[in-house]
Amino acid sequence: MTTQHTTTPAPDAAAATTATAGPPPLPLSPDPHTSRTRGRTLVGAGALAAFASTMLPWTWTSAFPGNLTIALYPAGLQLLTLTAAVLTAAMLLATAGVPGLRWLTPGGRHSALLLLTLGNLAATWYTAAAIAVELGGVVNFEPGMWIAAAGTLLAVVGALALPTDLPADPPAGADADRPAPGTRQGAPWQRLRRAVAAPPPGPAAPLPGWAEILVICAACAAGLYVFAYGIEAEGGPPFIGFLILAAFAFPALARAGLPRRLSALTVAHRTVTLAATFAAALLFPITQSNEAYTNIAVSVLIFATVALGLNMVVGLAGILDLGYVAFLGVGAYTAALVSGAETSSLGIHVPFWAAVLIGAAVALVFGLLIGFPSLRLHGDYLAIVTLGFGEIFRISVQNLDGDSGPNITNGPNGIPNIPDLKVFGFDLGQPHTVLGFELGRFGNYYLLMLLFTAIVVTVFRRSDNSRIGRAWIAIREDETAARAMGVNAFRLKLMAFALGATLAGMAGTVLAHVEFSVTPESYKFVHTAPPNSAFLLIAVILGGMGTVSGPLIGAALLYLIPAKLQFMADYQLLLFGIALVLLMRFRPEGLIADRRKQLEFHEPEQPSTPTPAALGLGKTEA
Repeated sequence: MTTQHTTTPAPDAAAATTATAGPPPLPLSPDPHTSRTRGRTLVGAGALAAFASTMLPWTWTSAFPGNLTIALYPAGLQLLTLTAAVLTAAMLLATAGVPGLRWLTPGGRHSALLLLTLGNLAATWYTAAAIAVELGGVVNFEPGMWIAAAGTLLAVVGALALPTDLPADPPAGADADRPAPGTRQGAPWQRLRRAVAAPPPGPAAPLPGWAEILVICAACAAGLYVFAYGIEAEGGPPFIGFLILAAFAFPALARAGLPRRLSALTVAHRTVTLAATFAAALLFPITQSNEAYTNIAVSVLIFATVALGLNMVVGLAGILDLGYVAFLGVGAYTAALVSGAETSSLGIHVPFWAAVLIGAAVALVFGLLIGFPSLRLHGDYLAIVTLGFGEIFRISVQNLDGDSGPNITNGPNGIPNIPDLKVFGFDLGQPHTVLGFELGRFGNYYLLMLLFTAIVVTVFRRSDNSRIGRAWIAIREDETAARAMGVNAFRLKLMAFALGATLAGMAGTVLAHVEFSVTPESYKFVHTAPPNSAFLLIAVILGGMGTVSGPLIGAALLYLIPAKLQFMADYQLLLFGIALVLLMRFRPEGLIADRRKQLEFHEPEQPSTPTPAALGLGKTEA
């Protein structure tokens, strides 16, 4: 009889076996390739449905702005859905690795796609809500509206099924689209947060020289189209839909890495960039069919030019000037007094170039007179002094009416009936034909103001890149340290203050002729309509201090939004305050920020390296 013995492992051996086996394996997630294919299919189907819906009527009546009743003719808000669908399809093909389109995603792959689909969903569904509210219910929807709503929702669902973008330096051998083992995609809202906040990966391969020049020209043409569309859009739902789509589209392009690469191209081809930008700006009046839109563009240019001059004072030198609009008023009143207006107390009429020089010189003198005693102050004390100067200027010109003081400015009535400018024999108040295109009064003033903007941009760029500009930045960052290094802070701050005043006075000479009159009420610290000191400062902060394009974009937004949304006039200060709070919370460097500001407000995130355990390599010794 044979006896079988069963060997039982010792407790210590069992513990050792368990210890060497490592932690239990993580639960397997769904196949990323299957999920990626399904997500791309849904996004493509949604983009195709959204594109097809724009060829169908969205409503039955033309009472809704934009006339969305015509088949095979997208118009109004349908153009926004059409544009977003085309961009979504192009970005989808780029993420799939289609040759010739990979340059669209030098940064992230799927985050930009998610933001584009969300922007299309928000703009399209806002249109549906506006139709239902203004026309009285969803019964006013035509099949195209239902298809657009379903297609945009389908595209968002597909984008949420795609994996998130990897950090800048993925592990060696990792798939570009496959998440690292042991990581989870997270909830949809978490993925959206990562899509907006995560830093984009590294740059893409360089392009040939001729292709880089074409990209710069295409970018300038696209900027011209967006600016022209924003000005021509009707107030109310069309303009609000434009803002909604832009709020998602521009972050999407940033997540794709296109602005960063375009910035690198503009640095490499600075001359081509300046020529293309100036050519696009020159073509703007030709794209307008209504002089009222060109009038808005002239006001935007004036506001933006003054904001850029304030950016030199606040953004470069760090001087908080709360009365900067007074220098604009000095130039405007000076031009009104010497340009032959009937109510002018001086009764003289000088040529335009002389009026510009006189206005700039008077503003320079005021800048020196105010800056010399006040720039020895710092911080809040300096801000209070400049605020007081702005109010003193407004009250003074209001009282110089012959009763409270000498009759110089005609008091609260201002100086009306300022004649139009005549430059080299051309009367800017009369229409002219240039290269076969007819330019009206505001078209003429637009070209003149464009020349002044180019001068201010040139002065700003030359100052920023000079030794004086670097000294201003040193004073802004730490005045005590700059003084310790031998920088004459007072002299350089006075120079910045006087130069900013001169540029504002120069712009004021054109403003007086464009608006036909000057009144004291136009130069308050806070007013319902720009320009005023508060809006100018907001434009600089919103756009990005210390940059060229930042104040231009900020000023354009701050002027266009009140001009297009008249029903918000009673609440615009409240809304701008809320916008500033949100901006300081989520993007304190402004919409357009230089590298220094980005490093100051956002610490560079280090790419996370997966642990060996997460990669399935077992335990490691401490």
